[in-house]
Amino acid sequence: MVEKIEHIGIAVESIEELIPYYRDGLGLEYGGEEVVEGQKVRVAFFGIGESSIELLEPTSDDSPIAKFLAKRGPGIHHIAIRVDDIEQALKQHEAKGAQLIDKEPRLGAHNMRIAFVHPKSTGGVLVELCQTSL
Repeated sequence: MVEKIEHIGIAVESIEELIPYYRDGLGLEYGGEEVVEGQKVRVAFFGIGESSIELLEPTSDDSPIAKFLAKRGPGIHHIAIRVDDIEQALKQHEAKGAQLIDKEPRLGAHNMRIAFVHPKSTGGVLVELCQTSL
């Protein structure tokens, strides 16, 4: 079952350059930074209501975010939807013919279990399904 929009992910060249805008300019609550080694990315979260904005900065030239930035430049990368059972959500997506990037959940920021659905199945938007760790 879908619970809420967890966050909107934005690919950026430099988190440090954008913290003042999101924290001071927009007045969003800065939730700190962390590195997700498996995805070769540094992330920073800013709370907005019950959701957040996630800035994604590559930590390696061969990371998915670096490739996204090289191809498209900075901008919205994905929308994350929190679900209560990610395995069930993946089964439902697959049963309905959605193209999955991840057939099994993996570990993301904040120790969330995540999996991505290909934009070809979602009207051009990269969708991240996520579930809080058990």
